[in-house]
Amino acid sequence: MQTPSFDQLPLEWIRAYETAARLGSFTAAATETGLTQSAISQRIGHLETRLGARLFLRQARQISLTPEGEAWLPHVQLALEGLRDSTEALFGVARNRLTISASSSITELWLVPRLARLATETGAEIRLRTMVVTTGEAREDDAIRIRYGAGDWPVAYRAPLYEERLTPVATPALLEQGHWSDLPRISVSGPRPEWRHWSERFGTPTTPVPHLRFDTFGSALAAARAGLGVVLSSLPLVQADLDRGALKRASTEVLTHHETYWLLAAKERVSRRQWQQLTDSLIAL
Repeated sequence: MQTPSFDQLPLEWIRAYETAARLGSFTAAATETGLTQSAISQRIGHLETRLGARLFLRQARQISLTPEGEAWLPHVQLALEGLRDSTEALFGVARNRLTISASSSITELWLVPRLARLATETGAEIRLRTMVVTTGEAREDDAIRIRYGAGDWPVAYRAPLYEERLTPVATPALLEQGHWSDLPRISVSGPRPEWRHWSERFGTPTTPVPHLRFDTFGSALAAARAGLGVVLSSLPLVQADLDRGALKRASTEVLTHHETYWLLAAKERVSRRQWQQLTDSLIAL
């Protein structure tokens, strides 16, 4: 069989192979690239046919690299990184714009205090997009995303904003009225642990039942600042309020959690340099 020419290997086939090999899944590769699983499989099949060699061993619910596929991977990754870096160096000015999609609470409490540094670090035009929770999250191909979870999204770049640590907080004036567990409570819907988790962990009473319920943490925090109750808060998000005395910790106990907010981006949306600038500016030390 005649050795295939590199000119006969379409870049989209090679990218499909690299993504699937790096993520260990055709499904994950489809998610990252925005293609269907069948499209990924088809492109890799064409590549294998053109090369005259199998790159993957396909089993019922998993894939693995063949010796040839494993040996070729670092060379392909090095070539793609070189192409990506040179493209950024030559043409990056045209896309010197960063769009960040996050909840209104994270935008207000975490991003805004760090925007000045991010703007200085990147020199980019920064656009902030408020995430709207729906039954199915819309695609946001142009956005850097901040989402709450365990960090298992199939994206190239991901980093936790901070370690999740929660504790009750309220105004100093409210805490003077009695023990915090007897005071009115404020509840927040969403992915964070709630009062029920706090009670299970530390054995505190489940009453009084929260009399105010909000769908965003920012709104619940505003109510707490107004002295309307005690809110179970992410410590990193309320540190500024604690530092200036607007709020005070009601307990020395801290509820840790394996999930937190993550900064997420695809390779096609940011360069390695931009990702480093993002993490330097937005990730808690």
